[in-house]
Amino acid sequence: MIRPPAVANQFYDGDPNRLRRQLDYLVPSRSQVEKVIAIISPHAGYIYSGHIAGAVYAQITVPDTVIILGPSHTGLGVPGSVMSHGSWSTPLGMVPINEKLATDIISSCPLLEEDIQAHLYEHSLEVQLPFLQYRNPDISIVPICLAGFDYSQCKQIGTSIANTIETYNKPTLIVASSDMTHYESQESAETKDKMAIEQILKLDPEALLTTTIKNNITMCGVIPVTITLIAALQLGAKEAKLVKYATSGDINGDYSHVVGYAGMIIK
Repeated sequence: MIRPPAVANQFYDGDPNRLRRQLDYLVPSRSQVEKVIAIISPHAGYIYSGHIAGAVYAQITVPDTVIILGPSHTGLGVPGSVMSHGSWSTPLGMVPINEKLATDIISSCPLLEEDIQAHLYEHSLEVQLPFLQYRNPDISIVPICLAGFDYSQCKQIGTSIANTIETYNKPTLIVASSDMTHYESQESAETKDKMAIEQILKLDPEALLTTTIKNNITMCGVIPVTITLIAALQLGAKEAKLVKYATSGDINGDYSHVVGYAGMIIK
């Protein structure tokens, strides 16, 4: 199956030439990049969060294999949805699914299932693809869409992903797609997002999940990020770094109801 773009011409430009120019602007040129285990990248429209995502992608090497974890905004499909066959289409071309790695991940974790429905209209994974293609046109992906899980379930999924990556034994990047606080004042968003970011910087996935629940932090991708931290720690992560933080208010000037965006590297 070919999964067509669901949000081209909405979240990002649907014309390949204009999209490349957009990415030229959003991804600053750097003389040095680094190998990392995982990144956290926002998934709003590029006009709002593209400069955050671009700052992250500019700093890293993108290997040929990428596992993308994103939250479910549509409620379709199963809670732990892996699309394991076919390709995703974007204005920049086709991105094949790494079918072996995807099926191995499903086999290793009973909480994850083969499912297409969750991915059909979901934007959180799709908006990462043009950035990934821009940095490496030869990528293959494992798309994983996640709904509500508790910490023990997150640990089971994260451990399974890490185990599968270790067995796969080829360079693999994990991308956790998440925005931060939604539709609160700039002051409130910055305060709450700082709490969540501090736990990520400490590489403490359980504290991250607990902190977001306790303080009602509307970080839509907290489950993908929690799972990513668990997997990254098993894969040897020693450090997390905040690359850039901003809000929608910094773009449109409305600081009364903002969405927060954080770009982070885990290595």
